[in-house]
Amino acid sequence: MRKPGFDNQRCLSQFGAVFDALYPLFRSGLFRLNPETAHHISMAALRSAEKCGLLGLISPTDELVSPVEVMGLKFPNRIGLAAGLDKDGDTIDALGRLGFGCVEVGTFTPRPQAGNPKPRLFRLIPHEAIINRMGFNNPGIDVAVANVQKSTSFHGVVGFNIGKNKDTPNENAADDYLACLRKAYPVAGYIAVNLSSPNTPGLRDLQGAEASARLLETLKREQQKLAAEHGKHVPLLFKVAPDLDGDHIRDLSRVFLDGGLDGLIATNTTLDRQAVTDHPRAGEAGGLSGRPVFQKSNEVLRAFASHLGGNIPIIGVGGISSVEDAREKLRAGATLVQLYTSFIYQGPRLVRELARSL
Repeated sequence: MRKPGFDNQRCLSQFGAVFDALYPLFRSGLFRLNPETAHHISMAALRSAEKCGLLGLISPTDELVSPVEVMGLKFPNRIGLAAGLDKDGDTIDALGRLGFGCVEVGTFTPRPQAGNPKPRLFRLIPHEAIINRMGFNNPGIDVAVANVQKSTSFHGVVGFNIGKNKDTPNENAADDYLACLRKAYPVAGYIAVNLSSPNTPGLRDLQGAEASARLLETLKREQQKLAAEHGKHVPLLFKVAPDLDGDHIRDLSRVFLDGGLDGLIATNTTLDRQAVTDHPRAGEAGGLSGRPVFQKSNEVLRAFASHLGGNIPIIGVGGISSVEDAREKLRAGATLVQLYTSFIYQGPRLVRELARSL
């Protein structure tokens, strides 16, 4: 029997507040470990906590629902997890319990690959930033699809981020993207084509206007066939870099409008180190994410939004560390936002704050 005056929602809220207060201690312990080791421990802990029901105590998701429809998909809220954290697609239910309305998994390639040599992941703690040169380490699209199919409790949108294998030459890149598109289509909420990782040699060359137009035409043609075969339209998005100039953005915008792109993700990590020159890790090769990329990402987002004129929805990602940061992304032209690095530094509290506020 419930005791007089017992408030279940208040109890859950207090439990979450206790966890939020302890998170800096957990993070401090994890930050003493190698970044990749800490990542694997954290993801395993999330899966275990979800199976035990603990995540429901930390983040009661019923209060984090503020539905929005974008690209014909119903998102429980505007807050998504960016690709790169759940590289195997096996932690979706746990991440959903933390309040994300969308979880983008991957990047996945047709064949499994180990990625670049270690070390390849570096924390820039004073800047709340990360440099990574992971190189699309993933189990391959077949394993990824099987993992996603095991998700049972997440009621949000699952996005598949797809790329090409490192040893596939650019002239054959379309074959890799097509292979992933076909495999992911039946189970994906949307499919994001990664053209902008700086960690696969030559990949960003596919962001050229002509190369993007050819690839988009090929993928849209296949999308139409798959829509007829499966009886549903799965939106196709491109993910672009923050290191694009104004002319490049204008030319790509024309390509995306003419080619019927369903959505855009702006942006990926940056090669620019101007904001972190004082850090001893600034010279590490790879993409920089976190607070330092915020303004640069916003400039690219704003430019694309201006050229696209609201005809193609944009997911804004890059350096969001607060509610005001997320609101600035929306003002710049984004419809949805995604987190990655700030989630690592701040924990689930930020996800809840954003979901409630937006």
